[in-house]
Amino acid sequence: MAVKYLNEISVKDKRVLIRVDYNVPYDKELNITDDTRITATVDTIKYCLENDAKIILISHLGRPKGKINETMTLKPVASRLSEIMGQPVNFIETPLGKETIDITNKMSQREIVLFENIRFYPEEEKNDLDFGKLIASHCDVYVNDAFATAHRAHASNWAVTKYVDVKCAGFLLKNEIEYSQKTLENAERPFGAIIGGAKVSSKLDALQNIIDKVDFMIIGGGMAFTFLKAQGYEVGNSLLETELLDEAKSILDKAQSKKIEILLPVDIICAEEFDNNSKTEICDISSIENNSIGLDIGPKSIELFKEKISKARTIIWNGPMGAFEMPNFANGTNQIAFALSDSDCLSIVGGGDSVTAINQAGVEDKISYISTGGGAFLELLEGKQLPGIEALK
Repeated sequence: MAVKYLNEISVKDKRVLIRVDYNVPYDKELNITDDTRITATVDTIKYCLENDAKIILISHLGRPKGKINETMTLKPVASRLSEIMGQPVNFIETPLGKETIDITNKMSQREIVLFENIRFYPEEEKNDLDFGKLIASHCDVYVNDAFATAHRAHASNWAVTKYVDVKCAGFLLKNEIEYSQKTLENAERPFGAIIGGAKVSSKLDALQNIIDKVDFMIIGGGMAFTFLKAQGYEVGNSLLETELLDEAKSILDKAQSKKIEILLPVDIICAEEFDNNSKTEICDISSIENNSIGLDIGPKSIELFKEKISKARTIIWNGPMGAFEMPNFANGTNQIAFALSDSDCLSIVGGGDSVTAINQAGVEDKISYISTGGGAFLELLEGKQLPGIEALK
């Protein structure tokens, strides 16, 4: 059974509950610092507006652990969404129950409401069926447009679907499904993956699954040092997962047996401390000193990776090349972003840090597709079925 999409069903004059992902970053004054996940849902909301629906939005923010936390309120999101849509968005702080059902029953066509953080309820992450039934009682149609939470079976994307007859994927989720299928199943070759980030442990399953699909893989970030160590290089005080050396070597051996090229850094930007102001030097991978910490890829690595990227027809990217949150160690990640933007390949970027890097480099308009998911994107790369998508079938 296939997933139905929003454009395949009727929403006219219906109460349409959309599970969105407005888990956006705030500063200390509760100002939204990146509204990418809000703007990503605009097409779905506009479609419902144009078809005279009554729109109820449900989202989470952060990890309040089932308790009310004023620093994780969605109220600023309602204000920002109102600005984006050019019409009022009614923010509902009233706890879910008979009163909120009355509110949704009395809604007018083209009205938009946003409920408070769904994770303020402990039943949400427990995937409580009764809570799912309560959520479902607010709508006639259920739409999941929250790819970033699709790898979790929670009440607002799983239990709720048991009590709604009409359910479908929104346009954001539709894009995520179709791009993942296009990439992992029918990629134009050469097909490459760029995998970075801090730890091998968080990407091990993805690495093992991708190795069967790509023609080459670039590995950077802190996780590269475990692979370099597995090859016999000394990595100083750089991030290292010694317990995964055998797994790293196994991946390298598997790639070699399948004639898949693994590209690791050939030089590193090293510092004595994990500090933006620490004195740096460029080290060949064969000459990293014992007291040095590798915090970014070096210029030779950048050129090596850029050349490979320029020849690819399809590339997926997940994870930065170094400690890019510190300006002095962001160059490697930025250069990869520039290389992808200059390439004419199908480029798909996923994961919170990678998306931040793309935005930081100012090249978001030159990337073929930017996934809103972090963990969900990774699990797709791992070949897993996502509960939030399966529940729609």
